[in-house]
Amino acid sequence: MHSVVTAIALIAVAGVAAQWLAWRFQLPAIVLLLAAGVLAGPVTGLVQPDVQFAGIVQPLIAVAVAIILFEGGLTLNFHQISESAKAVRRIVFVGAPIAFVLGAVNAFYVAELSLWPALIFAGILVVTGPTVIIPLLRQAKLTRRPAAILRWEAILADPVGALLAVFVYEIFLVSSGHHAADALALRVIAALVIGLGGGWFAGRALVRAFVHGHVPEFLKIPVILTVVLVTYALSNAVLEESGLLTVTMLGLALGNSRIASLGEVKRFKETMTILLVSGVFIILTASLEPAALISALDLRTLAFVLVLLLVVRPLSIWLSTIGAGLTLKERLLVGWIAPRGVVAVAVSGLFAGLLASRGIADGERLVPLAFAVVVATVVAHGFSIAPLARVLGLSSGGDAGLIIVGSGRFTVALAAKLKERDIPVMISDRNWARLRLARQAGIDTHYGEILSEVAEHTISLTSYSHLLAATDNDDYNALICTNFGPEIGRSNVLQIGRDKDETPESRQLMVTLGGRPFLGSAGGIHALDARVAGNWRISATTLSKEYDREAHAADRPADAVTLLVITSGGKLRPDGGARNEALRVGDTIVSLLPPEKAGN
Repeated sequence: MHSVVTAIALIAVAGVAAQWLAWRFQLPAIVLLLAAGVLAGPVTGLVQPDVQFAGIVQPLIAVAVAIILFEGGLTLNFHQISESAKAVRRIVFVGAPIAFVLGAVNAFYVAELSLWPALIFAGILVVTGPTVIIPLLRQAKLTRRPAAILRWEAILADPVGALLAVFVYEIFLVSSGHHAADALALRVIAALVIGLGGGWFAGRALVRAFVHGHVPEFLKIPVILTVVLVTYALSNAVLEESGLLTVTMLGLALGNSRIASLGEVKRFKETMTILLVSGVFIILTASLEPAALISALDLRTLAFVLVLLLVVRPLSIWLSTIGAGLTLKERLLVGWIAPRGVVAVAVSGLFAGLLASRGIADGERLVPLAFAVVVATVVAHGFSIAPLARVLGLSSGGDAGLIIVGSGRFTVALAAKLKERDIPVMISDRNWARLRLARQAGIDTHYGEILSEVAEHTISLTSYSHLLAATDNDDYNALICTNFGPEIGRSNVLQIGRDKDETPESRQLMVTLGGRPFLGSAGGIHALDARVAGNWRISATTLSKEYDREAHAADRPADAVTLLVITSGGKLRPDGGARNEALRVGDTIVSLLPPEKAGN
């Protein structure tokens, strides 16, 4: 009992530490998770899942994958796919069969698997996997269309690939006399009906129960989790792994509903998914025997992986997206990025045991081959996706970017200065007339309610690191910051005109409501607009060895207002991070200066 608890604690620490290090040093999280699993398992032996979790490793992984796929379906909204729906349909329904055929040829002739393991493994490798794609997309910050295509493909192809492998295995059983053909046909039809229809029906039933108040708020998430597990188990009872399709459809049905508490559900599921992805990757990697790892590193495996990366994936995407409306650069990016993850390894482990029990000797090679593919694709795609996106012009932004809610003289002047410095910036306002100054300055704008569902589907938050609520309504500003805090980060939502020196009771309220105070001593947005109208100007000064922070401090007028700092690494530090001692050579100080000291 003690060793099991210790192992769980080690897995949790390793998983969260890997995720934090990935965030801190801008590295692919999956690569660090794989490294953590190898260190915890084969290298040190601290985590031995087959011993510490004897008999329950596969069921635990299966349940975790089901919840991960459900959360993936929950994040897929039909509004977000409108501009890429044709490409996604082609990739899933045309590209997947092409990849299956090419993959089977690759597995049979290059990896030298026998026929049935080659066909089953080809089905498994159709899967790209949300467990790896979602962390990569979070890191790479792609533009909307390629990001949507990769996300939808990963989540929709997961159950398709798993089911394809299951169908091939069932055909093998029929051909070897273990199953009757008519029974297989009935089970396949039943699995599709339950998976597609049952998953959607269960999701709509939940929505109806929530809308009509049949489930209290505190029970909604437990009820959803229970329904996910029940529908997954019922589908699998009909046909193995068909539950993946069911929970994906269940997530789609919920994710495209209009229930008021969906935001809280999504945030809880995202948190849970991060923990599950971390835990599953470490458990699977720690389970790999050193001998199996070494056996996977032969020339056949290397050739197989190279053909998969350089021929199978690009060719299947290029053929399936002909006439799909994608640009050449988008097809290049999507044709390269296809990391495999948890589902590929988990399903390979399932079929390796089944094939071995049926006397197929090389069935046991599926697991080390799957790990070789996962490691190769995760490392290759994890380190290349962001640079490749930047080279192709498909990156939506770097580490800095600002959404400003509220258009006025001050906010337009600030946005214009940031745009000069190549910082992504956008101004949103509900009043078309107030956006006139921003449009005249050539600044990106969003007309409409920033809190609406339409804005959620049209504004890509990956382009922006911070949000500034700068309307003339302090309560509305607080509402905006409260809403976007979980998405952008509580420390990255700013509320203009808030006084930093308020009462202790007010400061307590700031922890959960509103944003960080921004220019609280400047008198609010009206005072800032008045200063700009009175010929105050926003200046951007870059520190150098010749003009360092001491020279800049001596040259500043006493009434100058520091707005923010653009660090030499390209990050934004709002006024709270602009203390003189924190400034370095290469940092750019953005200030509001009186007329006689207005700079450039």
